[in-house]
Amino acid sequence: MSSETARKTWRTAEPIHAFIYFLPEAAAAYEALGPIGPRTGYFASRSAPMGAVPADVVVSTFYNFNPGLVRDAMNGAWDVASPAQWCATRLASVDAGLHRAWDGAVDTPEIRELAVLLRAAAEVACASPEGRPLFAGHASLAWPDEPHLVLWHAQSLLREFRGDGHIAALVTENLSGLEALVTHAGSGDVTAKILASSRAWPESDWNTAVESLRSRGICDAEGNLTTEGRAQRDRIEQRTDELATAPYLVLGEERCEKVRELARPLSKRIVDSGMLGFR
Repeated sequence: MSSETARKTWRTAEPIHAFIYFLPEAAAAYEALGPIGPRTGYFASRSAPMGAVPADVVVSTFYNFNPGLVRDAMNGAWDVASPAQWCATRLASVDAGLHRAWDGAVDTPEIRELAVLLRAAAEVACASPEGRPLFAGHASLAWPDEPHLVLWHAQSLLREFRGDGHIAALVTENLSGLEALVTHAGSGDVTAKILASSRAWPESDWNTAVESLRSRGICDAEGNLTTEGRAQRDRIEQRTDELATAPYLVLGEERCEKVRELARPLSKRIVDSGMLGFR
């Protein structure tokens, strides 16, 4: 099975995981835990499966955020709530969000079948956590019981498995977190303004990264990728796909196609509900 098939399968189901980052119910639930900063809920809830780790571990595993932003967000996060409480609050928010997106129909035959398929893929990933610290934390969590939550957890594991592999590919290409953002913007997929603001990078730091990449022939003075830069980005994306393919091999082409068939309408309803933003 090709890495392209695996990527298409992951991407089709990704909204089923990603909505949690933008869900108003989640933001309200995190704030109800105690006094927190504006980004604490995101960083603490996503890193909590690793335990009460220092802020610099979150800086490392989240890779492309301004370290100052992460340290401010994580300051006192484990005093407000334990990692287990953050995880439980996140999962309860997922439950509420999927009930809303799918009008309460969270135990249909289609959801059950999709949950079984993606759990099978995720369990393959769980057998190989080496070098994937954020994924390994999530893999240590107990599986939920309800089918819609099994589905969400499975897709979350596949997301974090892929994400840690992507970071490995970036490190191999000698790109810092900020430089990775600059090359992303340079590809034209997302604007520099959106990426810099969402990761809290000041213009001066961004410009320094552009100059560093320009001196290495990766982008021009405006931040646009050169031919060499586009070749590098293609290598990174190809390597990311290759590193994320193994879990889907257990499904094969036919069942991956079935995953996409089942996930497509469920993902569409999440998108149509307005739950997805940019992060």
